[in-house]
Amino acid sequence: MLLMIKLKRYGQFPRISQNLALFSDLTYKLSSQSPIYSETERITRIINDHPFPDQPLQPTLLQHVPQTALSTTFVENVLGRLFAAHSNGLKALEFFKFSLRHSQFSPSSDAFEKTLHILTRMRYFDKAWELMAEMQRSYPSLLTLKSMSIMLSKIAKFQSYEETLRAFERMEAEIFVGRKFGSQEFNVLMRAFCAEREMKEARSVFAKLHARFSPNTKTMNILLLGFKESGDVTAMELFYHEMVRRGFKPSSATYNIRIDAYCKRGCFGDGLRLLEEMERVDCLPTLETITTLIHGAGLVRNIHKARQLFDEMPKRDLKPDIGVYNALISSLIRCRDVKSAMELMDEMEEKHIGHDNVTYHTIFLGMMKASGIEGVCKLYNRMIDSNFVPKTRTAVMLMKFFCENHRLDLGLNLWRYLIEKGFCPHCHALDLLVTGLCSRGRLEEAFECSKQILVRGRQMSEAAYWMLQRFLLQANETDKLDELNRMIKKLKTVLPPTKQQVPR
Repeated sequence: MLLMIKLKRYGQFPRISQNLALFSDLTYKLSSQSPIYSETERITRIINDHPFPDQPLQPTLLQHVPQTALSTTFVENVLGRLFAAHSNGLKALEFFKFSLRHSQFSPSSDAFEKTLHILTRMRYFDKAWELMAEMQRSYPSLLTLKSMSIMLSKIAKFQSYEETLRAFERMEAEIFVGRKFGSQEFNVLMRAFCAEREMKEARSVFAKLHARFSPNTKTMNILLLGFKESGDVTAMELFYHEMVRRGFKPSSATYNIRIDAYCKRGCFGDGLRLLEEMERVDCLPTLETITTLIHGAGLVRNIHKARQLFDEMPKRDLKPDIGVYNALISSLIRCRDVKSAMELMDEMEEKHIGHDNVTYHTIFLGMMKASGIEGVCKLYNRMIDSNFVPKTRTAVMLMKFFCENHRLDLGLNLWRYLIEKGFCPHCHALDLLVTGLCSRGRLEEAFECSKQILVRGRQMSEAAYWMLQRFLLQANETDKLDELNRMIKKLKTVLPPTKQQVPR
C-alpha cells in the first residue's frame, strides 16, 4: 500500500508524447507543494533543468535567485547539491561566478573547491586552470591544499605522469605565488599518485623529490596506503619496515592502514594482533581502528567478535558514529541477519546518528538477497519518506534491480524522484532504464528520459544511444531521432572529449 501511495505521489510517465517543458513544470509544482521543499532544492532543480547549452544561464539565475539569498552557506549548499547531482561543470561554474558578481559576501574556500571538483571531474581542465588563476588574482586566500589536491588528483587520474608533474610545477610557479612549497605540498602530490594506485610513479616521484621536500610520517603513511590500496600486502609490509628503518615512528594511522590490509585479505587474526600491538606500545586505537576491525570481523563472518568490539567501545572512551554502525550493519548483512541490521538502523535514528548512503546501500544489498522485491520496496519507501537522495552507486544498483525484476514502474519512479530533487541521474542508470523501456515497447518514455539527461548537460552513453536509435528507426520516429542528434551535436561543442562520446 505504501508503495502505491509513493507511485501516485510521484506519478508515472505518460504513455503519450509530452513536451519536456510541461514535464519540468509538473515536477516544479509537485516539488513546490511538498513540505520538504527548500530553496536549495529549487535553485538546484532550476540550474539542472536549464536548457544547455542553448540558452545562457546567468539571466535565469538573475530571475530566480534573490541577491538576499546569496549567503555563504546557501552558495555552498547549492554547489554541494550540484556536485552530488552530477551536474554539468559549466553550469556549476556559472553559478559560482554569479555568486561572485552579485553577493555581498566573500566567496568561501568550500564553494571554490566544490566548483573546482565538479569541473575537474568532467575533465574541464582548461576551465579549472582559469578558475584557479582568477582566484589567485582576486581571492588568493581561497587557494588551499585541498584545492591543490582536487586538481592534481584528477590530472593524475585522467592524464599522464609527466602532465601531473608539470601541473605541480605550474601550481608552484603560477597559482600559489609567494608560497614556499614544503612537505605538505609534496604530500598532496604523493597522494595524487597513490590514490590512483600508481605506485611505480609514486616511488619515482619520491626518489626524485624527497631530497628537496623533507618527507614526514604523513608522507610515509600516504605511500603505505597506496601499497595497501594496490592490493600488494607484501609490498606494503616491506615498505612499512623501510619506514621504520628510516626512523619514522608508526602512528595510529599507520596501524589502521595495516589492519585494513589484513582484514580485507581475510586475515582477521593478524588485524587483532596489530590491535594488541598498538595497545602494548601505547598507541591508542581510534574510531577508525575499531570500525576497520568490525568490518574485518564481518568479512570472515565472525559476528560475535564484531559485536564484542562494538560493545567494548565505551571502555576505550570511544563513541560509535555512523561509520561504526555501518560496519556492524555490513557484518550482520554478510551473516544474512537482515532483521538485526534493520534494528540497528532504527537504533541509529533513536540516537539521532542518522543514515548515509553506505547505510542504505548495505541494507539494500541484504534485502535483495534475503527478501527480494518486497523487502527492497519497503526500504525504498522508507528512504523516500526520509527525503534521502541516494548516491550514484546506490541509484544505479536500484535501477538495475527494478529493471531485472520487471518493475519499470519503480525504475521510473526512482528516475522521477531524482529529477524532482534536482539531480541528474547517472548515464548508467539511463542505460538500464532505456534498455528496459525499449524492450517493452515504451519508446516515448525512453526518449523523454534521454532528453532529460541531454538538456542537463550530460552525454548519453553509446550503448543507450544505439539502443534508442534502433528502436526509433523501427518505429519510423525519425523526427525524434533528428531531435536527439541535434541535442547531442550541440552538446559536443561544449563537452570535453570522453571515451564514451557518441560519434556523429
